[in-house]
Amino acid sequence: MAHSTHEIPSTEERFEFKSETKRNLIIAALIGVVMVAIGSFLLSKGWSIGVWESHGGEHPATGHEVAGHAEHGGEHGATLFARIIANIWMNSVYFLGISVVGAFFIAYNYIAKAGWSSSIKRVAEAIPSFVIVPGVILIILMALPSTRHIVMHWTHDGIMDPASEHYDKIIAGKAWYLNLPFYFLRLIAYVTVWYFGWKAIRKYSLLEDEMGGLENYYKGRNASKLFMVFFAVTASTSAWDLSMVIDTHWFSTMFGWYHLASWHVAGLATMMLTILLLKDQGYLKIVNESHLHDLGKFIFGFSVFWTYVWFSQYLLIFYANLPEETIYFRERFTGFQGRYWWPFHISLVLNFFFPFLILMARNSKRRPTFLKLGSVSVIIGHWFDFYQMHMPGIAKDQGGIGIIEWGTTLTFASLFIYFIANELSKANLYPKNHPFLEESMHHDI
Repeated sequence: MAHSTHEIPSTEERFEFKSETKRNLIIAALIGVVMVAIGSFLLSKGWSIGVWESHGGEHPATGHEVAGHAEHGGEHGATLFARIIANIWMNSVYFLGISVVGAFFIAYNYIAKAGWSSSIKRVAEAIPSFVIVPGVILIILMALPSTRHIVMHWTHDGIMDPASEHYDKIIAGKAWYLNLPFYFLRLIAYVTVWYFGWKAIRKYSLLEDEMGGLENYYKGRNASKLFMVFFAVTASTSAWDLSMVIDTHWFSTMFGWYHLASWHVAGLATMMLTILLLKDQGYLKIVNESHLHDLGKFIFGFSVFWTYVWFSQYLLIFYANLPEETIYFRERFTGFQGRYWWPFHISLVLNFFFPFLILMARNSKRRPTFLKLGSVSVIIGHWFDFYQMHMPGIAKDQGGIGIIEWGTTLTFASLFIYFIANELSKANLYPKNHPFLEESMHHDI
């Protein structure tokens, strides 16, 4: 009866994507590109601005190096061009994962018949609109020999040919899986099915607004089931194909879970931050402390889960007596002049300690300030997580965090925000005819 005295907000809300905001985001993306160019020029001249840089420009990029790269990526130092490609690849994988998690979130809430999340469903629906951008970039990078040889050591000529001086028996043993036709097929399948799977779910959600009834709800739920079946497999295989295979000799049976946990919690934090920023602008009036609390529990829980898998992957090497697997961590602790030691440990601090301490208490998961702090910590922290996954294997002794990294991330983040805001503006901010919206409007825990 206590709720009866409260006025129920209207379910009609439209987000306005202002032309000024569009212009600022485009300018920010262009500034990012300029920063990459400036950072590359400065490093090629032996100047560095940032931390963990290639001091003195040990390997300034010459025309010959840029065109050909070090012929055997695992045996020689990298070039400045390799660092640029590493940044593009790493940010593409990171933002691809955050984007697809929006569809993942919708799908498992559909399947679970969860009512509480229906009032924030449109935010999750908007995020996967960006999948196509990093997806296409990854396909292009793999299609060009000059860039795929930088990212993927196993693509070099002669690696799997016993008659070649570059023959690698370990890599050749994986030829049934690591071959370009099969790899391209998988990569295109990830991007295509994830993107169009989201489009199908989104389509039925919008039709539900127009037509009412339950027909489109059930169609959206069935589309979610199909998406989840595909994602259940590809969440792991994409982790192998996009990240683990960079260190071709190394493997971990935990890596698929670890990679998905990183994507998932970063995606949840992005949803939370988007919701809070929309509420700051006067939108999403139906979303209350209980919705924020539930989403905050997801972020807190999966931060702990990520840490559990992170530690399990580390511990199993010693527990199972696999000394040959320690190279992965040795490169990140002491390899390449120790330039990856700080990023590796910053990732652990931002992804576990900060969210654990900030979001542990019940009240902190109901206060926007704490939720913003926790979400920003997770988003930045998992950027560092993907940085330490990719950079040692691609950029090697050229790795650093400076103008190139800031510029690349600024460009990706600006485009990401542009796509989300644009998608949010296309439909009502609530699925007004969703069968569980009434339940969500009265959500109280």
